[in-house]
Parts: sequence; structure tokens; C-alpha cells
Amino acid sequence: MTHDHDQVLRPTPAQTEAALNPPPGRNGGDLVVETLAALGTTTVFGLPGQHALGLFDALRRSDLRYIGLRVENNAGFAADAYGRTTGEAAPLLLSTGPGALTSLAALQEAASASAPVLAISSQIPTAGLGGGRHGYLHELPDQQASFRGVVKSVHTVRTQSQIPSAIADAWKSALTAPHGPVWVEIPQDVLLAETLIPVVTGGDAFPEELPPRPELTALAAHLLSNAERPAIIAGGGVVRADASGKLRALAERLQAPVVTTYGGKGAFPWTHPLSLQSWMEDRHMTDFLEDADVLLVVGSGLGELSSNYHTFKPRGRVVQVEADLGKLESNHPALGIHADARLALQALLETVGVREDEGAAVRVREVLDRVGARLAAQELTLEQGLLISIRAALPPRFLSFWDMTILSYWAWAAFDPRGANTMHSAQGAGGLGYAFPAALGAAVADPTHPVLAVSGDGGALYGIAELATARQYDLNVTWLIVDDGGYGILREYMTDAFGETAGTELARPDFVALAESFGVPGVRTSPETLEADLAKALGEAGPSVVVLPVVLRMFGATHGS
Repeated sequence: MTHDHDQVLRPTPAQTEAALNPPPGRNGGDLVVETLAALGTTTVFGLPGQHALGLFDALRRSDLRYIGLRVENNAGFAADAYGRTTGEAAPLLLSTGPGALTSLAALQEAASASAPVLAISSQIPTAGLGGGRHGYLHELPDQQASFRGVVKSVHTVRTQSQIPSAIADAWKSALTAPHGPVWVEIPQDVLLAETLIPVVTGGDAFPEELPPRPELTALAAHLLSNAERPAIIAGGGVVRADASGKLRALAERLQAPVVTTYGGKGAFPWTHPLSLQSWMEDRHMTDFLEDADVLLVVGSGLGELSSNYHTFKPRGRVVQVEADLGKLESNHPALGIHADARLALQALLETVGVREDEGAAVRVREVLDRVGARLAAQELTLEQGLLISIRAALPPRFLSFWDMTILSYWAWAAFDPRGANTMHSAQGAGGLGYAFPAALGAAVADPTHPVLAVSGDGGALYGIAELATARQYDLNVTWLIVDDGGYGILREYMTDAFGETAGTELARPDFVALAESFGVPGVRTSPETLEADLAKALGEAGPSVVVLPVVLRMFGATHGS
């Protein structure tokens, strides 16, 4: 008896001939780059290292484009942004030990934000594995252990024949919802040894789909269709799943107001009559969401920021759609639907009834007016004006990347990204130094449009080395550095908590002169000239730096009851 799924494609005579006579001079590294190319990869990021030289030697012989950054963590941020903006698994090539470990913070951010990064690291020679310390350079007792709690999956290679399948499995894991970073490690001798294995040509490795259970979407559709005051929280999962169109269709059918989390920025049109924008840390918004009798949460685990520092206490029924099983009902009881946001929203669209609710848009305007009144009472016109200036300077189509700095905290709540998957920040894990190297990765993905990076002076110093990368590859990134002389947000936190600060004040360089020493044009601006200076920098090809010396304040903490 035969079955369709038992049948396989037979090789053609030409394929058989090629398999029997592989080209000479190939090594284990060639199997890596051939597999990546077969999977559709065009671009890789990373840094070379002693144990990874076999891989980089093979890269020289391949058609893959290599973007080398100066710090492994920055290379990880660049790969993260490439993965977020393209939806592809972005390869990150690393060396053993210190090189690998330096990427950990970037991989944590990729994991928190569900960014598909395919990290491939070298390892010490196989003779030294598993038997204690042998004195190899860069040796770790258990390198995988350092990554197992950070990445989505770990894939180990010990022979050349394992390379294609291990990388294909890792690629599949990275792109199966929820997306995330994965780890592959290959010993030095496996990468260096000559190989007689045929050239890798098969690249089929399809990510698994994660559809919702139909009985759960049927119940959810019933609850939403019959709700009196439905509302929707849209998280980063909607953006990762490319589901913003389905979200809008569902919201309009239900007449349900939508608030986007900071990770979900752009998932719903900012100026739509049903848009609650992103004021997740304002108590007026929290009260509004608590009052919903049915609250649909899509692609969010309702973590610290999305729950207004865990002060959010819903009184109605919660329906939570989440691809990460560990986040499902982890913070609030709900009708939990373990599914990809796109597939779940499609199922709901096919099932829900049409709600008529002329008061929904009125309620949205009322809560946004209350938020605006609270802000107006705090006299924060400087901060709000800067966001208006940045918004006005940006071209119609753009990407922006924001570091952990006061202006970014403002942007999370108050900035209109004008589109899904256009505004990105490091708020998933909260590490410093994300914006500039991430913007470089996005500029590699699409060199035809300018990219904006926003950092404080503290975060900027994490990425100064990448000015060399920006210049070497002539990447179209404008870097806005808000220079307030220290870690501004920590200065505020410590002053509020203790009345004084420690460790927050920083000596810093002349950023304009420093940029120019790399051959990158720089300009010092002011709040009054920011719009013009930023527009000019964005309008010129290649990298540029705009420095804004200014001290900003956060809007008042509004998460108390």
C-alpha cells in the first residue's frame, strides 16, 4: 500500500551528477551558507572570530551579503530589526565564548519582541566538548546553557551531515508563531574540515501554522457580538502576524474601541474614530478598559507596561489571543485562545455579528479628551512639541527605532507611527543601545527610504562604534541624539524615589565632532530648529547625526488609582 505522503521527488540526472561530483575546496562552512541560501536568505549580520573562520571563509565564496558590525550585541540588534521589518529569519554569525555571550542582551530583546533571529555560533573543537576545561581559547563549560533561557530553541551540530537539517529546523522554529531568536552552534573543526557532502539545494522548511480552536473562537465571537461595551487591546503579536487589516475590519464590525500597546504601535490607525491610541499608562485609559464588559486582547501578554504596572483589574470578560502559550492567562483569567493573531482574527471575522453602536466613537473622544486635559495641566509643551517636530520632519514612508530614553517613553504613548511595523523600540526587554544598530539593520533591508534612530546620550554611547558601520556601508540612517548629560529617565526615577541621584550623570563627547571623525555629517540643533534640521538630514543620502541638547521631563505617573 502506498500513500501520497510516502512519495518523494526523484532527483534528475543532472542533480544526481552534481551530487556525485561536488565542487572541490568546500568546507563545513559552505554547508552553512548553502543551507541559508537555499532557505531564501540574502543577507547575514555578524562578526568573525577565530573558531568561526571556516564559516566566514565560506561566506566569501557565497552570494550572501555580509554586514559586519563592530560589537556582537549591535549585530544582534541589527538582525532583530531586519527580522522585524522583513518577516524573514535574519542570520547572526558569531564566534565562540566572549563573542557569543556579547550578543545575549540583543537576543533577549528579540525574544521579548518576537523577532526572528537565526543565531549561528562557532564552538571549540569537538575533542574539547563535554569533558571539562581543556584550555581552548574562548572555551565555556556549557555554551548552550548561557542561551537556553533566552532563545526560543537550541540546535546542536556535531558532524557536517547535521548542518543542513539543524539550520533548517532552527529557521522553522524562528518563523513559527510566536517568532523568536534561535541558537545553532557548530564546532570549529566541523566548520573547517573539507566536505564531500553534495551542495545543499533543498530549502523547504515551512513554519508551522498555529490556528485557533474553533470552539473557542465560536464562544469568543458570541461574547463579542453580544457585548454592550466591547474593547480591544492590540499588542505586538498583531504586528508580527501582519494582521492590522483584519484587526481594523473586526473593530469596525464590532464598533469596538482599540488601544495599541507599545509593542503594538501602528497595529490600528492612530486617527481612526475608534482609536484609543497608546496611552497605556494613563489611569483614564485603564478605567475605560476596566469598564469593558468584553475585552479582546490580541497578541499581548498584558505584562507590566500593557497593564499599567499591573494596576489594571478588568471587571468584564477577557478574551485573550496569544501565540506564546506561556503568556496565555499568565496575568489575568481569560478565555485563552492559543493561536497566531492573524488566524484568530480571521476566524472571528467569519463568525461575529455586526454591532451598531453610535456611542463608541463618542466614548473614545471623551477618554482621549480626559488624557489630554491631564497632560495640559502638567505644562509639558516642550516634550509634546518635539514629537510634533519629529513627526513633521519625517517623510511619508519611513521607519523609526527608539532607544530607552525619555523622548522614546513619550513616543510610546503619544507618537503616531502612521502604519503597522514602522515604529520599533527596545521596550520588550528594556536594554540600552538598541536604536542606532537596529536602524542600520532596517536600512540594510530597505535602502530606498530613510530610517530614523532616536537615542539619549547615555544609550548613544553603546553604539558609537557603529558609526563606522554606517559609513562603511553608506546606510541611510539619521541618528537623533537627545543629549541631557546623563541617564535622564533614571535621573527622574531616582529623584522621585530618593530625592537625589547616584550614577546618572555622564561625561560625554562632542557628538557632532565625533560623528564627523567617522566621516558622518553632524549638526547641533535646538527645539526651535529641530524640524528643519531633521528634515534636511533625512533628505540627504547616507548616514547623519543630529544632536539635540535638551533636558526633558516625563508626563506624570498616572498608574495609581
